[in-house]
Amino acid sequence: MLILASTSPRRQQLLTLAGYSFQIGSVNIDETPNPKEPAPEYVLRLAACKAQAVFENLATDLRAEALVVAADTTVAIEGELLGKPQHPAEAEDMLRRLGGRTHQVYTGLVVFPGNGDSLQSELCATDVLMRNYSDAEIQEYVASGDPLDKAGGYAIQHNGFHPVAEIQGCFANVMGLPLCVLSRLLGRYKMFPRSNATVACQGVPGQTCKVYEYVSKESPVPEDK
Repeated sequence: MLILASTSPRRQQLLTLAGYSFQIGSVNIDETPNPKEPAPEYVLRLAACKAQAVFENLATDLRAEALVVAADTTVAIEGELLGKPQHPAEAEDMLRRLGGRTHQVYTGLVVFPGNGDSLQSELCATDVLMRNYSDAEIQEYVASGDPLDKAGGYAIQHNGFHPVAEIQGCFANVMGLPLCVLSRLLGRYKMFPRSNATVACQGVPGQTCKVYEYVSKESPVPEDK
């Protein structure tokens, strides 16, 4: 029984496209970063906390068959974490800071097996160059309400705002679920997608993926050169 520890529509969409059958487990944890906590450590810690919290909420008789998947995504620029903006003014500030600059998007992935096997985790990172959008574009986008539940205050796939000029790495990672990397993790538990994960993943952003050929290997996805 595969359980996604997330109510994010974007993560559910990507997991569904790959043909996985899964249930949803909602979780509410403290997402406050620890003092001076690096972004990679932060997202991996939160993903593990989400997975464990969902697992502990399961009925006892369901735990042995459960495989809980959790992900956490954050934006970092010059080492500073940018989470979800708490109000429109904060979203505007984030977008102004990111505009025309390169930042990093990190997603921590965790698979928590209920059969007593060890937890599996992996980190995915993408470099994102934002375009030089105007203040008027920022204000119009923020007024739509879309940025308020997004790390860094934006959605890469937004059809109106189009905030991103270029990426190096996984596009779906910026959406919150690097599907190819997750498929590789789940494969360790003999759970494989019903459809081609690489094709399904690229169908959402309409992008040509430059890193998917590495996901079948038991090694980290390499950084772009």
